[in-house]
Amino acid sequence: MRNRVHVWDRYVRFFHWTLVAAFATAYLTGEEEPPWHFYAGYLICALLVSRVLWGVIGSRHARFTDFITPPSAAVAYVRSLVSGPVKYYRGHNPAGGWMVLMLLAALTLTVSTGLRTLALEGHGPFAIEKLAKPNPDTMSESEILALRAARKARHAQKEYWEEVHEFGANTTLALVGLHVLGVVASSLRHRENLARAMVTGYKDDPTPPAS
Repeated sequence: MRNRVHVWDRYVRFFHWTLVAAFATAYLTGEEEPPWHFYAGYLICALLVSRVLWGVIGSRHARFTDFITPPSAAVAYVRSLVSGPVKYYRGHNPAGGWMVLMLLAALTLTVSTGLRTLALEGHGPFAIEKLAKPNPDTMSESEILALRAARKARHAQKEYWEEVHEFGANTTLALVGLHVLGVVASSLRHRENLARAMVTGYKDDPTPPAS
């Protein structure tokens, strides 16, 4: 007999699906001109900050203390999905908990390098200075050479952070794929719909309710 219980609070569900939409938008508009890519990135940044805070002060199963386990526990859980009895977790299972942490880390890398790249272009909240357009007619030869060197160095930095930004985005996408596979595997083994639970907030716990 299964016990229907409320697991995921409104914020966790809002965070999850809003992040899905924001990341999809940011990834698909990565090669296009702003503003959608930037808006999606800013939204992801805000979501990450709020999720970290909610991981400390939020509801029971949203807190990091509820699902952070030793890596060995995650490995053991994944093995149990393939063969052997599998332990049921009302909140995140150990593998799912580590996936949450890895996704947060990958997204943080992606957002921070995106902001860094934007700053090197003289835009965004972390731009040290706006890139002015100097007039060569009023500059000495040494000033022009120094300006060219500075622009070359800035361009090299920008290319570097763009590559790291792209790596972070692709890593996040790969983790999302693994996450979906994990959700499907866990749903089949436990005979429950984890995706639906992230919509309704309720899970069917196989543990009999206390009498």
